[in-house]
Amino acid sequence: MKLIVIGLGQCGSRIADEFARMDKRARSQRNVSICPGVFAVNTDQADLSGLVTIKPDHQHRILIGGRKTGGHGVGKINELGAEIARADADKVIDALRTTKRFYDADGFLVIAGAAGGTGSGSVSIIAQHIKERYMDKPVYALIALPFEHEEKTEERTVYNTAVCLKSISSVADAVILVENQRYVRKDFSLRYNLSKINSLIVEPFWDLLCAGEEKNSKYIGAKTMDAGDIIQTISGWTVIGHGKARVRTLTLPFDKTDHFRMKSVSNYKGIRAMDEAVSELSLKIDPRDAGRALFLISAPAKEINMDIIKEQGDWLREMAPNAIIRNGDYPREKDTMTVTVIFSELSDLERVRYYYNRSTSMMPVIKQRQADLADRRRDIDELSRDIPSLLE
Repeated sequence: MKLIVIGLGQCGSRIADEFARMDKRARSQRNVSICPGVFAVNTDQADLSGLVTIKPDHQHRILIGGRKTGGHGVGKINELGAEIARADADKVIDALRTTKRFYDADGFLVIAGAAGGTGSGSVSIIAQHIKERYMDKPVYALIALPFEHEEKTEERTVYNTAVCLKSISSVADAVILVENQRYVRKDFSLRYNLSKINSLIVEPFWDLLCAGEEKNSKYIGAKTMDAGDIIQTISGWTVIGHGKARVRTLTLPFDKTDHFRMKSVSNYKGIRAMDEAVSELSLKIDPRDAGRALFLISAPAKEINMDIIKEQGDWLREMAPNAIIRNGDYPREKDTMTVTVIFSELSDLERVRYYYNRSTSMMPVIKQRQADLADRRRDIDELSRDIPSLLE
């Protein structure tokens, strides 16, 4: 599956930079292209300068709102981010058209952090403009939810997140949610943490996007997971995860590959990888709420057998009894068994419900606080009314 990737704001642009790095890896290691066009859109010039892999020209690193922000961002004011995106949406659309073989892409992926200003405010606006121009291609959104400490210390974070989620869910064909907090490593530096989190967010898409673009016949699966399967699966609220297990491809002279123990070990590796994929989903969910699901297994060809596919399918069916399930295999890995899992068309999400409820209850408090501050300012102005001013 080929995706045109557009990162919005600081968080979205850095995740998009990881997709550009992944596409570069796919070209060199697998001779396939999965992200033919990767773009970063921001109101902050310094953030755009900090990217590594996205092309540094003005058509791939797009500065918007320069006149209003002076190239220094919107300061978490998502309304200003949305206003700037409306004014400069054509600039973004024109840049997308510069992608080589643009019309070969299967869809678009817009990425943003829900808590910020530029990304949170602009992601739904840009997604809407893309859908209006290219109605035949799906538009997916990858939304990164804020850290716990951001929610506790910044009220604006919760409000921005709720507004972003409501806006993008009404526009995008699917919203893939990622909770930053699930990837935090507390003993690492902030810079390493953010870089590692972005890498972990993107990694589950590696085999999923490569499988349908494979050109070498020996690496094409018996049941290929192609763009059509993904498009038919991903809809509405969505989460993604992947897990790995090491497999031994070299056998010793005294090993009996047809021994029942060897087969049970192989099946166990598949279940362990599936277990890790479900445990490491991008957001905590109840799989019973899923209307659609898929799993893709990637491993050495001789390690993929009908028993593994059946066991994983049965297990997924037990977890998501109401879901339409699709599966595929990708015999590409050398010494690793990787399982990618997606749960989509989720009918209920505790985390989304939390943001909506908290934002709704918070709004009267914020408005009252603003009114109190305005009253205090008026009181001070009233006290100074009889004092002369040097400016008059």
